[in-house]
Amino acid sequence: MFFSLLVLPSFAQQLKTSSYGVRYIASEKSYRQTLTLDSNKKMVELKQLMPALIYEFHYATSDNFVKRPLYSVNTDFTFLRSPAANAVQKVQTELNEKGFGLKIFDAYRPYSVTIKFWELIKDERYVANPSKGSGHNRGLAVDLTIVDLKTGVELDMGTDFDNFTDTAHHSFTQLSPAVLQNRKLLKEVMLKHGFNSLETEWWHYYWPNDRNYEVLDLDFKKLKKFSFN
Repeated sequence: MFFSLLVLPSFAQQLKTSSYGVRYIASEKSYRQTLTLDSNKKMVELKQLMPALIYEFHYATSDNFVKRPLYSVNTDFTFLRSPAANAVQKVQTELNEKGFGLKIFDAYRPYSVTIKFWELIKDERYVANPSKGSGHNRGLAVDLTIVDLKTGVELDMGTDFDNFTDTAHHSFTQLSPAVLQNRKLLKEVMLKHGFNSLETEWWHYYWPNDRNYEVLDLDFKKLKKFSFN
């Protein structure tokens, strides 16, 4: 108890506060300190756990809804907090048994990128409001789909990733039986292993209790160094 009382005020002083009023971690020292208090806060590189994962990072290209790269163009790794990463591994294992695997579009997103999204769009239907911080900023949200292991081709989900129409909603049923079954498979396996779904985006799932985890604004390369140590 005395250790916690001594550490926490010092840690709080290391946090930065954005112009939107959100406190966030921006230094290696602060991130490491959270790990000494709770090892579940470790950010895990997903292919470190699951080498067979497929990555397709639209935000590292101009092939996204803002038509410009938001991540470095050579970004080829991503992260989730340890409990969420372990849960994705269970999802991948279960899908493998059915002849399927996962493709990851996005997971951890630095807080500064969320601010860029907001300043470009400013519409909470499509982007997170930086006054709250997002599940992606906390390393707890993942955007993904299912692929056929034999072909590497995505299952038909009715829309592309980041489609902001009603057709992308879980409740939208005017789709072919095959598409509805594919969405059902993804949703059932994700919920089974502890994730929650977002009604308006069939590809987006998030780990619960996100307010127990700090918002992060750490560079991907720095996190990769930590992840493999």
